[in-house]
Amino acid sequence: MHGKLEQQSGTFFPDRIGRGIVKCNMISFKVDGIPRPGGSKNAFKNPRTGGIIVTEAGKHTAQWRKKCAAEARLAWQGKLLSEPLSLEVTFSFQRPRSHYGSGKNSTLLKPSSPQHHTSKPDTTKLLRALEDALTGIIWVDDSQVVHQSATKKWDTAGGATVKISKAQ
Repeated sequence: MHGKLEQQSGTFFPDRIGRGIVKCNMISFKVDGIPRPGGSKNAFKNPRTGGIIVTEAGKHTAQWRKKCAAEARLAWQGKLLSEPLSLEVTFSFQRPRSHYGSGKNSTLLKPSSPQHHTSKPDTTKLLRALEDALTGIIWVDDSQVVHQSATKKWDTAGGATVKISKAQ
């Protein structure tokens, strides 16, 4: 671990750990890739055991959670946080080519291109996948998140920017 440790309410917040930055009691990191929703499940009966098996409905959700977990591990190697937390996330999506002009205008957005990302996936399900991925890495349980702010936006690349702090 790098940086000095400062104890506050039983939790250590270093100045800097791994690739993530922890400053002013905040952990922040970025996850590259296409944000995927969580929450939708498929359940079926195992013909051999008779038990119920539950799987993610989204075929890319597990991979997205693994990416989120990996970046969180790089950003935070301290003890699991157990106090009330605040979560701020910006989910970025790469604009499709149809939002841009053609020919010499291929780098310019069309006037008809949407300003906000209002298409699927919905923000709530994006948060769900991220919160589940961080359970057992950053915090004990995602029920500790008592304040959350999430934004979806168009950008040049996809990903998520995550900021976690002690709830005020």
